[in-house]
Amino acid sequence: MPYEALLILRIIDWAAVPVGVFAFIHALMQRPDAYAAIDRLTKPAWLGITGGAAVALLLFSFADIGWMFWMAGLVAALVYIVDVRPRLIEVQRGQRW
Repeated sequence: MPYEALLILRIIDWAAVPVGVFAFIHALMQRPDAYAAIDRLTKPAWLGITGGAAVALLLFSFADIGWMFWMAGLVAALVYIVDVRPRLIEVQRGQRW
């Protein structure tokens, strides 16, 4: 594989790590009752999911044999960021007029 392709894959690998860490930190900082209010999994469940995602993104690489674990970690972190995070922010902000 050419050097440029390996460099691009490495950049993608390392760009995904902050996404997983951000998802975990955001889940950690939210109130437990907000998860119940949005009718999603509990706070400990999301901490486990996002924490596992961050670890998978750190340990596995997209270009190695563990690419499925890396991909699962990225999907889990993105599901939290795209689906759960906006609802948590909305419910904790309150109703706006």
